[in-house]
Amino acid sequence: MKLHLSQHPGQNLFTNYGAGYVMVNQQRFEQSLIVLPDRLIADWEPRSLDELTEAHFAFLAGLDAEVVLLGTGALLRFPHPRLTAPLAAQRIGFEVMDTYAAARTYNILMGEGRRVAAALLL
Repeated sequence: MKLHLSQHPGQNLFTNYGAGYVMVNQQRFEQSLIVLPDRLIADWEPRSLDELTEAHFAFLAGLDAEVVLLGTGALLRFPHPRLTAPLAAQRIGFEVMDTYAAARTYNILMGEGRRVAAALLL
């Protein structure tokens, strides 16, 4: 699916996605990544929900985001609450959704000027 959002030059936007990939500013990614409006962390270590650790969420908590969206691939799956404790401790909003919903939600929140991070498992 091709996504369009304008009037945000210089910021990261999801511009397309499909089976096994997402595109950020027209660049294709086929491995897990983290996207913030002003920063992109390609090749994020975990490849699946089962590989996530508390250290991954501690890293996300240090990104200065007010909301973290976790895209869990084609299916919605929730991480164990003990893993997300670093986000809760810093009062950072956290939402879990499938990867494509996370990409769409990120674009909306970023368009509203929110400090959002999308951590996507691909």
